[in-house]
Amino acid sequence: MMRTSRFRLPSRLAAIAGVALLALTGCTNDPLADQYREGSGKGYIAGDGSWTEIPAVERDEPVEFAGVDQNGDEVTSDDFAGEVLVVNFWYAACAPCRAEAPDLVELSGQYEGQGASFLGVNVRDQADTAIAFDETYGIEYPSIIDTNDGAVKLAFSGSVPPNAVPTTLVLDAEGRIAARIVGQIRDASILDTLIRDTIAESEE
Repeated sequence: MMRTSRFRLPSRLAAIAGVALLALTGCTNDPLADQYREGSGKGYIAGDGSWTEIPAVERDEPVEFAGVDQNGDEVTSDDFAGEVLVVNFWYAACAPCRAEAPDLVELSGQYEGQGASFLGVNVRDQADTAIAFDETYGIEYPSIIDTNDGAVKLAFSGSVPPNAVPTTLVLDAEGRIAARIVGQIRDASILDTLIRDTIAESEE
């Protein structure tokens, strides 16, 4: 059964306890759509930090993507074959993106060489802006500059669309989407749990 939550959860135990059926969400208003219609001009549609974990038997096909990062290097899904990949959709002027950057830096360092890699997908900026952002927050993993054609965002939209910025996806070792956090990462322990769960699958 797919697991989802809209609460700020401080630990793995609380995260697992706070589950709800996705089917129920269809009975409520869509806050992302409401924000879009609002037209406030803030430049992003903010999610609420809710997370979804997808059981292995319910995952779609592996996502294949390719692009060029902020340093001009080609990046493809093949580069991460056999390992868990955390994909974060962001851009520099997005306030929630700035707020969650320290958590992403901490976790990317924690998992370096430990079975998970990190990749940004910048949906609005050019390379120089992305590089400046990296320098400000100490980000060392690459970000694909997806501004011009949106090809990477499109590659993911058929499975679990990144319908808010930021959105963070966890891909399993086969390249399938295993988990998603919509909006700012409110607690690093949630993403940490999702990554560890996905790594553990490949070790079973």
